[in-house]
Amino acid sequence: MYIYRRQFIPTDKKRRVAPATRIDAKRTLREIKLLRHMDHDNIIKIKDIIPPPEKEKFNDVYIAYELMDTDLHQIIRSSQALTDDHCQYFLYQLLRGLKYIHSANVLHRDLKPSNLLLDANCDLKICDFGLARTTSETDFMTEYVVTRWYRAPELLLNCLEYTAAIDIWSVGCILMEIIRREPLFAGKDYVQQLGLITQLLGSPEDSDLGFLRSDNARKYVKQLPRFPKQPFAEKFPDVSPVAIDLAEKMMVFDPSKRITGKLGQ
Repeated sequence: MYIYRRQFIPTDKKRRVAPATRIDAKRTLREIKLLRHMDHDNIIKIKDIIPPPEKEKFNDVYIAYELMDTDLHQIIRSSQALTDDHCQYFLYQLLRGLKYIHSANVLHRDLKPSNLLLDANCDLKICDFGLARTTSETDFMTEYVVTRWYRAPELLLNCLEYTAAIDIWSVGCILMEIIRREPLFAGKDYVQQLGLITQLLGSPEDSDLGFLRSDNARKYVKQLPRFPKQPFAEKFPDVSPVAIDLAEKMMVFDPSKRITGKLGQ
C-alpha cells in the first residue's frame, strides 16, 4: 500500500511563512510552543527554528519541519486509487494522533485534509497547530476556528463553550471525503453549511440543543426548514457499513452524543 511520491525541486527562492501580522505571529508562536511538548509518530515534528541574526531585525523566522511528500487533500483530488486499506490506515493514524492531542488537553481546531501530511509509505502526520489551544485557556473560545466545510454545528451556531467533540466532527467529514473523493458539506456560507448538515442528519430536536446557551441560537435553529434524517446507508449505498457506522457516530448534532477519539489506540 503506497502513494506516489511527489518530486520537490530545489530553488533559491524564499517563501514567506513567517508572521505577516500580529495574529500570524501569535499563531506561529503557539504552534512552536505546543509542538515542543509533543512527541508522537502521527504529529509533525519541528526539526529546526532559524531566527534572524539580529534581534532588532526580527521580521522573519524559518521553521524546518520533518519532510513529508504530500498531504491528504492532494491525494483526494488526484487520480491515485484509494482502497479500503488506505482509508482505514489513514483514519487509524488520524485518530491515534488525535487521541494523543486530546489526552494533553489540547484541541486542534483546524483538522482538514490539507493539514494531514503523508509520505510515500502512507504514514500520516497531523500538522498546523496555529489554531490549537489548551482546554484550560479561558479566552480560546472566541477566536475563528476550523475551515467551514469541517466545522461542527456548535461552531456554526457561535457556541462559546465547546469541547474536543469539534475535532471528532471534523474527522467524520474527512472520513467521508476520503471515501467519496469530494467534501461532504461544501457550504458556500454559514447558512448553507448548516442547511446541508440538517438535510443529511435531520433537523435537531429540543433534546439535541442542550449545548446552546443562547436563546437566540435556539430560536434560529427552530425556525430553519425542517428535514427528516437521511440514513447514511441509503444516502451512500456504496460506502462500507463499518465506515457508515463510524461516520454516523462522529457526525451527531449534539456534541455530547458524539463518539470520542479514544478508539484511536
